[in-house]
Amino acid sequence: MAAAAADTSEASAAGLALAEANINWERLDKTRFHVIGAILFTAQQGVLHPTAVVKTRLQVAEGGLAHMSGFAVFRRILRSDGISGVFRGFGTSAVGALPGRVLALTSLEISKEMTFKYSERFDMSEASKIAVANGVGGLVSSICSCAYFVPLDVICQRLMVQGLPGMATYRGPFDVINKVVRMEGIRGLYRGFGITMLTQSPASALWWSAYGGAQHAIWRSLGYGNDSPTKPSQSELVAVQATAGTIAGACSSIITTPIDTIKTRLQVMDNYGSGRPSVMKTTRLLLDEDGWRGFYRGFGPRFLNMSLWGTSMIVTYELIKRLSVKSE
Repeated sequence: MAAAAADTSEASAAGLALAEANINWERLDKTRFHVIGAILFTAQQGVLHPTAVVKTRLQVAEGGLAHMSGFAVFRRILRSDGISGVFRGFGTSAVGALPGRVLALTSLEISKEMTFKYSERFDMSEASKIAVANGVGGLVSSICSCAYFVPLDVICQRLMVQGLPGMATYRGPFDVINKVVRMEGIRGLYRGFGITMLTQSPASALWWSAYGGAQHAIWRSLGYGNDSPTKPSQSELVAVQATAGTIAGACSSIITTPIDTIKTRLQVMDNYGSGRPSVMKTTRLLLDEDGWRGFYRGFGPRFLNMSLWGTSMIVTYELIKRLSVKSE
């Protein structure tokens, strides 16, 4: 049971004997894990990228566009820019994310394993240990990768919204870097870093904790428990993990969309008058434009993005780990 305990996101919350899921960090071929992960996660990212473009445009748009539905904005982008329009910034995001993903996955797995082992000292239920270990793993992973991903977000989001009224145009990612650094220095690439650290890290912890809790509840509802004489099938395992991922993504999007809207606008908009952009200036401008409902701009695409992301991410993640087990 030691291996099952260490791999907390995959072993069932009720202590099920799922041999296929008992894959901890020590059993993985690290090179294979990161290579396969780069390929599959990039493919997943490509499928979901159009929803990120639509969400970002809705969050920074002014006037009538701000009140259009996500599907209407998607059709508008297709009419004006074609297929390439909904994939703006994808090349930069896909290539740029590779080193950050290695950092994020490594810190996630190691911190999960360490936290679960430490939690065995306390009188906690198996479900609580898994939720805590998953939450700490998500928190540590987010903190470790934030310093890398915030500048990447700034670059990609500026590429996504170019062409909108009042937005600058760029010849590519290096042009974004050149213009931002020339105007604001290196700190310009870290617009929104503070708010990202304060929100994305708890959001990541929330996602992983919700995933663990949802998985536990689903296994219980299906009749699997500590005294269950049978093991779930492979299809049941995948279905439960996918459903738990969807629920976690949906919960996270509801809670984090307002702060994500502020962060996105802070990173890409420049019409603040005098002085450096700030969270308070961004918040006041959004309230003046659209009231409190403005904080949920782009909620539909973000909800869809995070729900689909949660489902596809965890299924892809499980597959990557199974394909990366060391040869006996």
